[in-house]
Amino acid sequence: MATSSKLPKRVSTALINALSAGVVPRVGLEHIAVGREQEIRTLLQDLDNIAGGGAAFRFVIGRYGAGKSFTLQLIRNHAMEKGFVVADADITPERRLAGGGGASVATYRELMKNLSTKARPDGGALATILERWIAGIQTQVAQESGKKPSDEGFDDLVEDKIREVTKDVADLVNGFEFANVIIAYWNGYRADDDTRKEAALRWLRGEFATKTEAKAALGVRVIIDDENWYDYIKLFARFVWDIGYKGLLVMLDEVIHLYKISTSVSRQNNYDKLLAMFNDAMQGRVTYLGILIGGTPQFLEDPRRGLYSDPAWQRRTSQSRFASQAGIQDTVGPVIRLEPLTREEILTLLERLVEVHTTHYNLKKSLAKEELQEFLQAIASRLGAEALLTPGEIVRDFMSVLSILQQNPKMTLSQLMQGTHFQPTRLPDTQVDEDSEYAEFTV
Repeated sequence: MATSSKLPKRVSTALINALSAGVVPRVGLEHIAVGREQEIRTLLQDLDNIAGGGAAFRFVIGRYGAGKSFTLQLIRNHAMEKGFVVADADITPERRLAGGGGASVATYRELMKNLSTKARPDGGALATILERWIAGIQTQVAQESGKKPSDEGFDDLVEDKIREVTKDVADLVNGFEFANVIIAYWNGYRADDDTRKEAALRWLRGEFATKTEAKAALGVRVIIDDENWYDYIKLFARFVWDIGYKGLLVMLDEVIHLYKISTSVSRQNNYDKLLAMFNDAMQGRVTYLGILIGGTPQFLEDPRRGLYSDPAWQRRTSQSRFASQAGIQDTVGPVIRLEPLTREEILTLLERLVEVHTTHYNLKKSLAKEELQEFLQAIASRLGAEALLTPGEIVRDFMSVLSILQQNPKMTLSQLMQGTHFQPTRLPDTQVDEDSEYAEFTV
């Protein structure tokens, strides 16, 4: 089993707190991951392809509670362990892929705010990435030249190597300004000028509102805005590879908000932007970049407002008739569909949750497998469709059960089930906020 008595308290605390609140944990997912082996293998192969200079674009599609956010988070953790830089953001009414008024660059800003690495897994890694890169170049220069950082000419040698990397980026679209900002950061680092360093970081995070402001602070004539933000994602992917990472993985969840855009022209503009990103990856026009999109079947397949309303998207994402007839998943296609877990997989999930809970509280007594089957049967009978149970429909309920039993050690699961007013509600596909509303026990 994935968990053990050696499970760190920090991890078990994060798991219990997040799952009890109905949100996906940031850490410890490997201890409770069940099923999805084929999907995970496919996504891990994508990471290998990206690290080799390729690109990847995938939709992770499943109804609410099926585990889209969980799967994305699990891959996020795998990617950081493998040496990738990872950026994630939820699409919201205020954050889109295309459109004016700052809504598109707001998505870029959120991605950069959440920029993470293995050494900085909780976001805000931009400055750390640059500092570690410069420190690494200084070490390399010291080893190759025999000079010390205090020696005359040492900084010039470091700058020469920094310019080698930025020259590679400068040859790409919009890369000249990007390279100049990286050099500006180095100049601030070299002169111990925190103001200049912060200005460079602000520019890279897309925080300058006007070109005039950027020119005054850094001498560059452009800013990252609603029109060009994706170009800088591609630049950043190449840059992080140049400085020693495996590539950049971008994850966008809650894209149902694009589906909910009321104006058809604005909605189509966002779908067109997504299509441009897809084509870049599929046609080899971008390197060292992976993009994962979390969405519902409604977002993908609705013929009126979903991606299927666009013939170009329907042609690219519809399932192969051979795969659909055989009832199997075609992992070559861009869409990974999360099917419901089997009863055995859900039971395994409950067992792992019990072990995490027992380990965390150092309990001697835990629920037997027969009791877990009793709980699952009760859930299934009330929902009326056991075959379609999703983790999101039972996890928070089950964490509530474990908490109640832990606080009332003389109570049995049967007594709790019989004495509880319990009416779980299936999460509909029209629900907006995934993982935010689960069925609960109320005593």
